[in-house]
Amino acid sequence: MPRKGRSLGFAGVAALAAIGAVITCVADLPGGPLADVPAAGAAKAVSRPLAALAADGPWLGKDAPKALRGKVVLVNFWTYSCINSLRPLPYLRDWAEKYKDDGLVVVGVHTPEFAFEKDVGNVRRAVAELGVNWPVKLDSDYATWRKFGNDGWPGLYFIDARGRVRHHRLGEGDYAASERLLQDLLAEASGRPVNAPLTGDIGKGIEASPDWDGLGTGETYVGYRQATNLASPQRLRSDTSAQYDAPASIGPNQWNLAGRWSVGGKSARADAPSASIRYRFQARDLHLVLGGRPDGKPVRFRVTLDGLPPAGDHGVDVDANGMGSVTSDRLYQLVRQSAGARARTFEIEFLDPGVRAYAFTFG
Repeated sequence: MPRKGRSLGFAGVAALAAIGAVITCVADLPGGPLADVPAAGAAKAVSRPLAALAADGPWLGKDAPKALRGKVVLVNFWTYSCINSLRPLPYLRDWAEKYKDDGLVVVGVHTPEFAFEKDVGNVRRAVAELGVNWPVKLDSDYATWRKFGNDGWPGLYFIDARGRVRHHRLGEGDYAASERLLQDLLAEASGRPVNAPLTGDIGKGIEASPDWDGLGTGETYVGYRQATNLASPQRLRSDTSAQYDAPASIGPNQWNLAGRWSVGGKSARADAPSASIRYRFQARDLHLVLGGRPDGKPVRFRVTLDGLPPAGDHGVDVDANGMGSVTSDRLYQLVRQSAGARARTFEIEFLDPGVRAYAFTFG
């Protein structure tokens, strides 16, 4: 995957060469956010972006936005369990409010990665909890994603007042350049300067900007289709309940299962109490996408760092003693190291069976 590119001026966007398509929760890589994706490639993929938005799937909470022609439109492809989709939200909220009177309309396209993100109730709850107050299109069949030629989450499309894609960004970060581009498009549409102060680093809690300089561990899937760096005495047994033994030790960026698990293509289910996952990671933050039990009962868990309770290094979904519970299908922040990124051995033990583990992400 490409490393973060330098900031681009408004006129220089179309000169970039295309990058390869990656359908993943992108930008969670050592080296920082992904480079900009060229506007030229986006324009070829969607010659009529406003018509593509209007077609197909339903809208959540609000009707499809009307009369977008003449407005500057920022389209955000996202999915609610992806940390790279969550961290840009403070900036989108700020821009939507700051520039609404200048003609900016923010539109979300929620395209799921995991099956539980297709559930309308789950998405509706996430939209409310995350403060997403702009129209959100449900794109569970990827119809709009394909029409835009999108490559990953988040995918941002900057559409001018004439309905043309003028820039496409894949991945989070470089918010100042994105905001300056919005100001240029708004000024172009209105014929007057738009010079509001740029938004600073405003992310809080789980939405806080990552520690790119200290990040040494990338996104890791637990399901067998994309699992990497697994350290285990036993081979994964696909779609079968099996007992897994923990190795004596694991190396950097390795992980293991212990206890009884059923490993599916996209997730693994804990089939007995005390099933656990261990990971040797290098990052400030550790997140894990988890799915609850079908009967809705909470699944209790215990987190340790280097064999001890996390104390001041606990994430927002864990207390200082390392205790927490899975109550819904979403991303859980389990570790935020108070002194910044460093190598640690993380372990989560599920005290109740039935939880599903999908993917680790870091920051």
